[in-house]
Amino acid sequence: MSEWKEFLKEQLKNPEVRAEWDALEPEFAIIQTIINARINAGLTQKQLSKLTGINQSDISKLENGEANPSLKTLKRLAAATNTSLNIEFTPLDATSVGVAPQLRPTPRSR
Repeated sequence: MSEWKEFLKEQLKNPEVRAEWDALEPEFAIIQTIINARINAGLTQKQLSKLTGINQSDISKLENGEANPSLKTLKRLAAATNTSLNIEFTPLDATSVGVAPQLRPTPRSR
């Protein structure tokens, strides 16, 4: 196992570090999905830039987690990589990390 993985494994034993890591998981997932879509389409960042009209430096920032994509940007990236964009809200359980119970949506009464 690499030194980084060993270090991360040790750090994640700390509940506070683990909570922060888990809270970032959706951002990590989006970043990895953007990278995978580009690579699977056989595109470089420069080629993706030309197809989307998004500056190559901005694509780099998205892939490095230095910027957050808008829905419009995600649609452009999906179209250029010949993929579909699916955004999903899934129910949280009572043990979900980082979500205050008072912030969870409740069903509307009619």
